[in-house]
Amino acid sequence: MDYPKKTCSVERLVTVPADVEKVLEGKKTSTRRNGVYAYPGEIMELDGKGFKVDSLYQQTLGEVTEEHAHQEGFENLDAYKQSILDMHEGMKWIPTMKVWVHEFSPVKN
Repeated sequence: MDYPKKTCSVERLVTVPADVEKVLEGKKTSTRRNGVYAYPGEIMELDGKGFKVDSLYQQTLGEVTEEHAHQEGFENLDAYKQSILDMHEGMKWIPTMKVWVHEFSPVKN
């Protein structure tokens, strides 16, 4: 697949301390960004542990489901939405807004 040029680097994919903790605990296996931060196969390192980007695809906020919210490390979709809106002051949840989904898994040693 042809992906667009990255807008940021894999090191910036997951940076919020609470989210880093969720990844390390295995509770967060994806993150949504408004740009491409990593391509499939790239390794994100958190606290000395590697996580491989398994897939990258676009979706609209309206397509985000309860299951996606769980993959993001949240109890439900409402909690996920609220965290995003709290993080980005003035942002509105617009169902047609497109985001890039980065799915990842721990690197097996």
